[in-house]
Amino acid sequence: MTGPAPAGDDIADRVAAAVTAVPGVAFLHGGVFGEIGTYLPGRRVAGVAVRDDATEVHIAVTTDAVVRDTADAVRTAVRAVVDKPVNVLVEDVVPVDPAQAESSEPGGGTPAP
Repeated sequence: MTGPAPAGDDIADRVAAAVTAVPGVAFLHGGVFGEIGTYLPGRRVAGVAVRDDATEVHIAVTTDAVVRDTADAVRTAVRAVVDKPVNVLVEDVVPVDPAQAESSEPGGGTPAP
C-alpha cells in the first residue's frame, strides 16, 4: 500500500489510511450519531466498519469531486488492503477547504475531526 503511514497496525487503521489518501475524500464519516466505526483498545476508527463478510467505509467527499469516481477509487484502494467485499457509502458532500486547495495535494482528504 502506498500513501501515509497508518496510525496503528490494525486493519481498520490501514483501511482508514488508504481511504483518506484518495483524492476527493474530505474525511471518514462516523455517521449521524457516530455509530459507524471500529473499536480498538482505547480508541475508535470512525467511518470504518471491518466485518467478517465485508468492509464498510463511510466518507464525506469534497464538492469538486465526482462522487461515483471517488467512491470507485475508495473501493479500489480498500481492496488493496482487504480481501472481501467493500461497501462505500457517501454520507456528505462538503466544501473544499481553501487551505487544502492551496496545498500540494488538492482534494487529498484529511483525517476525521
